[in-house]
This record gives sequence, C-alpha cells and structure tokens, in this order.
Amino acid sequence: MKFTEELRAAAGPQWDRVIQHEFTNELADGTIDRAVLTKYLVQDHRFLDSFVILLSSIIANARCLSDRIPGCQFLALITGKENTYFERSLQKLGAENNVNIPDAPCTIAFCNLMKEVAKSGSLGEMLAVIVVCEWSYLCWGERVLPITNRDDFVTYEWVDLHSGDYFTRVVEYLRNLLDKEGAVLDEQGKEACKKRFLEAVQCEEDFFDYAYSKD
Repeated sequence: MKFTEELRAAAGPQWDRVIQHEFTNELADGTIDRAVLTKYLVQDHRFLDSFVILLSSIIANARCLSDRIPGCQFLALITGKENTYFERSLQKLGAENNVNIPDAPCTIAFCNLMKEVAKSGSLGEMLAVIVVCEWSYLCWGERVLPITNRDDFVTYEWVDLHSGDYFTRVVEYLRNLLDKEGAVLDEQGKEACKKRFLEAVQCEEDFFDYAYSKD
C-alpha cells in the first residue's frame, strides 16, 4: 500500500464524511443556500495566502527541478484563475467588502497549520497537509461532477476547479511526492506526517460544518 493510501486509511470514516458532505452535494446541484455559500467563500478566500505560503515552501524544499515545475504551474493557477473566481463570486454574492467579518476559528486553525508546517515542518509534513486539501477536493469534485448544475458560475466553477484531467494530474503529482517521502522516512517521520494529515482532515470537516453553523 502506498504511503498516501495508508494515511487516507488512517483517517477512516472522517475522510468519507468530508467527501460526502452535504455542502458538496448542494453546491453541485445548485440548491445551496447562498448565505451558506457566501459564508464559506469569504472564509475560504482567507486561506489563500497561507496556502500560497505552503505550496511555495513545498516547491522550495522539493528535491529536484522536475519535482518543482508542476508545483510552480499549480501555483500560477491558484493565484490566477482560482483567486479570480473568488473575486467574481464574492462580488456577485454582494460580499466583496468583507474585511469586517472576522476569521472563523476553523479558518484560523487551518491557516495556522499550513503556516506552521511551511515554517518548521519537514517536506513530508508539508505534503501531508496539502495532499489532504487537494485530494479530498478531487474526490468530492469528481463525485459530484456528473450532477453539477450549470446555471450559476458561483457553484459550478468551484466544482470545475476541483475536477477534471488537470486537477487529477495535480493531485497525482502531490501524492507521488508524498509517497516518495514516505519511502525514505523513518517511523518517527511517518508518524509526524500522519499527525499532520489527520489534523488537516479535521480542519476540512470543521470548515464544511462551519458554513452551516448559526454564528
């Protein structure tokens, strides 16, 4: 079993709860309450800076040029097409001016995790966090793609960004890097990766749940 498969197995039913979350189903079929979606997007956009720091750190710490190039290409998408999606969507939802909305506890926790591993974690720990982010989204994105309603870009474009051939290759690239790290790590290193992987899965579930909270 590959290292990434071992980590996913360690997450158990929580992984399935993330990729089957009601948010993903309602987003795809277009029935999601726009207040829920706005709450989600405002906070998710706050992740972007920490995510860029994490991905940039992975690129910097990768073991060779061929391991860096796909990460650089993905970074361009995150800071280009994905960031533009946030800006367009928040404007349509009337939430472009959201600086007075505080960061949610789940947002703070996830951003801190990304920045912590980027600053002081091993390459494996960095990859463990980002693999959760991208692999879990690919899993639900591919699952709901066939039922995705095409009436409103704020819903279907978020599905499109996390499905399809290119995003599948991105996840394969990140998983492959983590699998290679797993092959050279000792048990202590593997346990550190597992800890970060499970922390990231918890953050993903907390974040989806937060979108439906009443606070």
